[in-house]
Amino acid sequence: MSVHARVSSYMRFQDIPIRRKLMTMLLLTSGAVVLLTCASYLGYELVTFRRTSVQQLDTLGEIIASNSTAALAFDAPDDAQQILSALAADRQIVAAVLYRADGTVFALFPADLSASDYPLHPGPSGHNFEHNGLAAFHTVTRDGKPLGTLYLRTSGNALFERLRLFGGFLIVVIAAAGALVFVLSRSLQRQISGPILALAGTARAMAESQDYAGRATKLGNDEIGVLTDAFNAMVGRLANANHDLELRVRDRTAALEEANHELEAFSYSVSHDLRAPLRHIGGFATMLRQHTEPVLDEKGRRFITVIQQSTARMAQLIDDLLAFSKHGRAELQHEPVDLADLIEQIKVGFQGELEDRHVEWNVAPLPTVRGDTSLLRQVFTNLLGNAVKYTRRQPIARIEIGTVTPPNGEAVVFVRDNGAGFDMQYVDKLFGVFQRLHHDTEFEGTGVGLATVRRIVQRHGGRVWAEGQPGVGAVFYVALPTNIPSTAPLS
Repeated sequence: MSVHARVSSYMRFQDIPIRRKLMTMLLLTSGAVVLLTCASYLGYELVTFRRTSVQQLDTLGEIIASNSTAALAFDAPDDAQQILSALAADRQIVAAVLYRADGTVFALFPADLSASDYPLHPGPSGHNFEHNGLAAFHTVTRDGKPLGTLYLRTSGNALFERLRLFGGFLIVVIAAAGALVFVLSRSLQRQISGPILALAGTARAMAESQDYAGRATKLGNDEIGVLTDAFNAMVGRLANANHDLELRVRDRTAALEEANHELEAFSYSVSHDLRAPLRHIGGFATMLRQHTEPVLDEKGRRFITVIQQSTARMAQLIDDLLAFSKHGRAELQHEPVDLADLIEQIKVGFQGELEDRHVEWNVAPLPTVRGDTSLLRQVFTNLLGNAVKYTRRQPIARIEIGTVTPPNGEAVVFVRDNGAGFDMQYVDKLFGVFQRLHHDTEFEGTGVGLATVRRIVQRHGGRVWAEGQPGVGAVFYVALPTNIPSTAPLS
C-alpha cells in the first residue's frame, strides 16, 4: 500500500477522536458564552422588572390615595369603593384595601375580597416582595393629617410570564448558536484538524511502511504549513540517512560474508592441513617411544611424554575451535525443549566419571523453552561439565540446577556448585575464547567451553552471566526469552 493510501486510510478511520474533541470544545465554549450571556441578561431583567414594578405600584398608590382623601374625610365608603373599582383596568392588581385612621377596613377591591387575602391591620408605608407578588402600603393624608392607609398587592403572574417568555427565547438562542457553532466547527475542522490529521497520517504511514519517499502535503502558509515544511525537511534528512545506512550495511554485509568465507577456508585448512602434521607427530612420537623404550632413561621418556601430551592438547584445541566456529554458523532449529528432561539426559552422561565421587544433585522443576535442542544440550553439557570438574576436590560435591523469575518475563536457569569458584574481578574474561582462570595443572581445559555457551545463548536472543567466590563456588545464569527470535548465523 502506498504512503498516500495509508494516509487516506488513517484519516478516514483514526481522525474521529480529534474531530469530536474539536467540535466538543467549540460547542462547550459557545454554550458557556451563551449561557453566561443569558444569565447576565436574566439577572438584569429581574432587577429591572422589580424596580419598574415598585415604581409603577408607588405611582398607582399615590394616585389612588390622593383620590381617596375626600371619601375618607367625609366618611363615604361608596365613593371609596367606586375609586378602588377603577383598579379593575389593571389586571395585575389582585387586592386593594382602604383603611380608616383607626385601622378598620373602609373599602375593598374586589368587593368580595376574602379576609385571608389582605392584612387585617395596616402596616407602615413601604413595599415588600411576597411569594405571590408585590405588596405596598401608602399613607392617605390631607393637609399633612393622616386620614387612613391604602394597601395594594399585585400578582406574580407577570414575572412568571416574563420568565417563560425569556426561557423560550433562551432555547431559541441556544439552538441557533449550536447550529451556527456546528457549521463553523465543520469549517474549522477542514482548516485546522485537516492539515494536522494529514501530517499525522503521513508520519504513521511512513513509520509503518519504512518508505520515506513520500512527503506531507502543505495546505497553507500558516503555522501548520511551517510545521509541514519542517516535517518534510526532517523526512528528507531521514531518507538520506537511511540511504547512507543501507549502503553501509550493504558494505558491511559484503565484508562480513567475505570474512565468513575466509573463516570457512581457515576452518577447512585447520581441519585438513593441521590435523595431518599433528597425527604424524603423535604417531612418530609413539613409534619413537616403542623403538627406544629399552635404551631411554627417565628424562628421555618424559620428553616423549610431553610431546605426546602437547600433540593431544593441540588436537583438542583444534577440535574446540572448529566446534566454536560451527556453533556460530549453524542454522537454528526452534522447537519446544523440556529443560528438565534435557538435564536428566546430560546427568546420565556423567555417571561414568562420577563412579568414585560423592555428588549431590539438586534439580528444581525446570521450564520448557523454545530453541535448538542440540545447541541447548551443548550449553548445559558445558555448564554441568564445569560444575563436575571444578568440584572434583570437594569431599561432597553439591550441584544445584534451578530457576529464578526476573521482572521482564525471561526464563532464567542457573547452575550452582560448591567448587573452586573464581575471583569476580576477572569475570569479564570468563566467557572469552581461550581465556582460563585456572592453570592446566589444576583443572584441564581449553577455555572454549564458556565462550561456546555465550555464543549459543546470544544466538537464541538470551543472556549469560556468572557470579563466584574463590574456594566457595560459582553460579552460572542462562536467560532465554519466552519468544525466541530467529537469528542469522554469527561469524
